[in-house]
Amino acid sequence: MPLIPSAYTGPPAYQYNGHLQTIIPSLMRTVTGVVYERERLTLSDDDFVDLDWIVRGNRQLVILTHGLEGDSNRQYIRGTARLFAEAGYDVLAWNCRSCSGEMNHAFRLYNHGEIGDIDEVIRHALQLRSYDEVVLVGYSMGGNITLKYLGVQGINLPKAIKRGIAISSPTDLEASALLLDHPSNRFYRNRFMKKLLVKIRQKAMGFPNRLDMTKLRLVRRWRDFDDFFSAPVNNYRDAEDFYAQASAVNFMAGITIPTLLLNAKNDPLLSPECSPDWLAKTHPCIFLETPRTGGHVGFAIARDLHTYAERRALAFAKEPLI
Repeated sequence: MPLIPSAYTGPPAYQYNGHLQTIIPSLMRTVTGVVYERERLTLSDDDFVDLDWIVRGNRQLVILTHGLEGDSNRQYIRGTARLFAEAGYDVLAWNCRSCSGEMNHAFRLYNHGEIGDIDEVIRHALQLRSYDEVVLVGYSMGGNITLKYLGVQGINLPKAIKRGIAISSPTDLEASALLLDHPSNRFYRNRFMKKLLVKIRQKAMGFPNRLDMTKLRLVRRWRDFDDFFSAPVNNYRDAEDFYAQASAVNFMAGITIPTLLLNAKNDPLLSPECSPDWLAKTHPCIFLETPRTGGHVGFAIARDLHTYAERRALAFAKEPLI
């Protein structure tokens, strides 16, 4: 499909660059009126993930996947949950391993390329209740997971899944890692690193001799952290192997259902490689929308409870099936 023009007219005037458009919605926004029912799902390896549901007996379900070090209570997830629930969808906002407030049991964490867990979540949801239509929505890392899952599943995708939507998604992880090391992104880099190191240290204490924590002093770039810690804890050979196997752009050609990728051009965490226009121009199922502004998981609209990303996701989900 050709690249699609964006109807997003931009955030409030005081959010005048990509950093403010990213940080202000993250820190200042509060979405009320979302009440989940939690379910713990035991996975095939005897580990667990926690699922947060809004169930109202609808025939449509939206499954929401959060970003790096996020969870189901992030405002972008709550905002999307509320909007879809009001539009007649049941909602399943799942928390990746270690992200629901309790450390997972196995010697592994979640990562951008882990699609086995989302597959188990989806199949569990379809076994538990009968849905005519399922929509997958992922933000940032969750968008990459969604896109990779759809591409790998291809024609074997569960028939109930009708739409995929990825927002602010780092589909090229190597390019994103390089960008994260830029001095202007130090705030995000340090924030992510601080949270991830807490979990890495917990894993090192729980599984002695599995991680070499002395290598922390050798970390100079984000790639170093992925080489020494992200790769071994998630069963990749090294950072290069992690980036190759986890980057959704390497699998998106296999997508078989209408799928939207919404990435702002001024997103401080995404390089141009994360918005593969070369693929969208020729692929019949991939719709790429790249508004000029929006930041990373920002897309605020003045005097609107919901963001453009949330409203765009719902609109795309409700478009007539091809």
